[in-house]
Amino acid sequence: MLISCGDALIDFVPTQNAVGREAVMPAVGGSCLNVAIGIARLGAPTSFVGGISTDLFGRMIADHAAASNVELSLATRSDHQTTLAFVRIVAGESHYAFYDAETATRNWMFRRGSIPFDTVEAVHVGSTTLVNDQGAAETKALIADAKASSTISFDPNCRPNLVKDKRAYLARMAEFAASADLIKMSDIDFAYLFGEEPYQQRASALLAQGASLVVITRGNNGAVAWHASAGEIEVEAPNIEVADTIGAGDSFQAAMLFALHKQGRLARSQLKDISTDELRRALSFAANCAGLTCTRPGADPPWSHEISWSW
Repeated sequence: MLISCGDALIDFVPTQNAVGREAVMPAVGGSCLNVAIGIARLGAPTSFVGGISTDLFGRMIADHAAASNVELSLATRSDHQTTLAFVRIVAGESHYAFYDAETATRNWMFRRGSIPFDTVEAVHVGSTTLVNDQGAAETKALIADAKASSTISFDPNCRPNLVKDKRAYLARMAEFAASADLIKMSDIDFAYLFGEEPYQQRASALLAQGASLVVITRGNNGAVAWHASAGEIEVEAPNIEVADTIGAGDSFQAAMLFALHKQGRLARSQLKDISTDELRRALSFAANCAGLTCTRPGADPPWSHEISWSW
């Protein structure tokens, strides 16, 4: 089983009404839920861990996850309200306004020993859950339980408008990166975290402190990855007509984890020994899945039958 732990919310994505005026449309989202949905749709057994409300929007989230074959028995249902995020597209990039006070996601707590991690191949964490103190602390507790037997995947998926103390946030992201086997971030995340530092320099530092794989996605410029033995690998982005980029990074993350799982290279010891060809195929698959997600509005990662791929 693969697990994604973190945020589940409702995105209000931009659209137009019948007379051409600006409007918004509710769509299930949340980076970590998107990752779970992306993996499950591709065909791997996947569970979501986090808080989901019992309110109207929470029921939308639960129904959407179930329809995508995501297992929710490890999620925590509560009567706290659902996190809402309003999206605007500026210069091709998604910008978010979050309403996240006293929500089900914010109030999620991890119970030590509650998940049989010896049956879990990988755990993915990241995004808005790690901004607030409680979410970060609960996620650290989950990683402490999981680390002995499960690969840890991390995507900071930074949301600067939620960060009140950047110095503390940077230290926190560094701590999560130090506990991860697989680190993926966008070029925008990288700039927020590391400024103008060369990609390769930071990737080398992350590999030296214990990560097996570091990946940076760069939108239309594809993705580049560094691995201790497989080396540096670059893949192109597909040529597509973009509807929006919402969920593209999450779809890339999900597809990369699925591809590694499919190749038998996701477990920690196996990831360390991945070949250059295997890694290139995994990254190319992820880029194609992310590209397909960009052709339709909202976070709507592909199903296995929509991707023609030979393993």
